[in-house]
Amino acid sequence: MPHVHQPSRHHALPFLLAHLSDPHVGPLPQPRLVDLIGKRLTGYWNWHSKRRLIHNMAVLEAIVSDIRCRCPQHVALGGDLVNIGLGAEFDLASRLLAPLGPAADVSIVPGNHDAYVGESLRLMQARFGGHMRSDQDPDGFPFLRRRGGIALVGVSTAIPTLPFLASGAIGMGQLGSLDRMLAELKQTGEPVVILMHHAPHQGGSRLFRGLRDAASLEAIIARHGAALILHGHNHKRSLAWLDGPDGSKVPAVGVASASAVPGDADHRAAWHLYHIDSGGSRPSIRLEVRGMEATGAPIRILDEVQLT
Repeated sequence: MPHVHQPSRHHALPFLLAHLSDPHVGPLPQPRLVDLIGKRLTGYWNWHSKRRLIHNMAVLEAIVSDIRCRCPQHVALGGDLVNIGLGAEFDLASRLLAPLGPAADVSIVPGNHDAYVGESLRLMQARFGGHMRSDQDPDGFPFLRRRGGIALVGVSTAIPTLPFLASGAIGMGQLGSLDRMLAELKQTGEPVVILMHHAPHQGGSRLFRGLRDAASLEAIIARHGAALILHGHNHKRSLAWLDGPDGSKVPAVGVASASAVPGDADHRAAWHLYHIDSGGSRPSIRLEVRGMEATGAPIRILDEVQLT
């Protein structure tokens, strides 16, 4: 784990952090027959029967453009870049998401679709490895990146699953590392923002879509706390409050898919802009939800929430 230091707490302006998730880039490339063995076959059918009608790349392009116009200091991308974990999908995702910025300015964690089959995470690593590593210790999750007085911790919940399952897991090894990392960060007083794909709490997703070891993660958060937890996966705007130490509450905020077009207001394409002021005794966090009310409509502020 990188050496933990005491950061400066004096920032004239809030740190701007962008969060988007679940772009599910398309269209799907034409796979070889051998590529469709196992779960990829059901995913391929799902894309052509339903998902291609939900995820619109023109909408994603508009979201990415709006993020660039708001000039955040850092971008957090919460996974499900692709659909069935093919190498050509990650190549396409790399091109479509490149305008967000270089690896130093964009942090990524994988989602369940990025781990669709056993080889998929390796293919993702080949394209996006630079976005998924710590500043000083490049190997594995959780990663730690310090930006503007904020400690950004990336947690992987992505695991291959059987067809029709979309659950995730952090795993004992990663949970142990996260426990130690948050304990050290608690001593420095740095505001911690955790980035992950699945919702971090029990009951955070529908049956067979949740985080299997959510109870263990909740226990770690209760011991050490965090300023903010960011997730995607549910393709829906959401806000839950997890127990932190000494009676505190930790906001866990879900963002809608960055490319989805149908559905109600909570599900339509959006991204989140966080204004984080870490200059006081405790961070002040304001959330600005930006998205479109209908396909083709201009992106605008849909909601503003003071989280802390």
